[in-house]
Amino acid sequence: MWNYEKRLQYPINITQPNAQIAQVILSQYGGPDGELSASMRYLSQRFAMPNRQAMGMLTDIGTEELAHLEMVGTIVTQLTRNLSMEEIKKYGFDKYYVDHTVGIWPQAAAGIPFNACEFQSKGDPITDLFEDMAAEQKARSTYENILRLVKDPEVADPIRFLRAREIVHFQRFGETLRILQEQLDSKNFYAFNPSFDAPTTCPPCAK
Repeated sequence: MWNYEKRLQYPINITQPNAQIAQVILSQYGGPDGELSASMRYLSQRFAMPNRQAMGMLTDIGTEELAHLEMVGTIVTQLTRNLSMEEIKKYGFDKYYVDHTVGIWPQAAAGIPFNACEFQSKGDPITDLFEDMAAEQKARSTYENILRLVKDPEVADPIRFLRAREIVHFQRFGETLRILQEQLDSKNFYAFNPSFDAPTTCPPCAK
């Protein structure tokens, strides 16, 4: 169970609508390296973790990614609030408008809809944690790309906050991976899946 505190993790107050920027930032809502993908990845992977510490870490970060999803949705909402039809057509937002008006819908900046195949829940803690670290690096890179395009401080400041959290998450995943490896046989933690195979069994070649 979670207690939902009804405030954004970082304040957002965008006063000038901008359909062009909205399309860019929308990618972090439903794009391949966005917050929806991150939250579903971590909250799914948590069940295969072999100890409560790793499970709790994935739950914590997966829940925080839901808060980030709320932030990105709020940014896009404020950027598209009170847009005129001329602005919608001028900046190429008309294709999105036809299907969704200015509602929030998960897609990448290029218009590709969100797809759960963009993340994996492999059921192997080592595999999953390495994917998680890579996912945080890709999200950080995406936020840096956004910051190269967006100079309005009302938009850039919350994006910088989100970028900083990706770095923290990467570090926490690395710490959890190290702890998990230390609990396994150091010579064999790639030889079996600790969530599936018995720890005492491993291929002869891995001994």
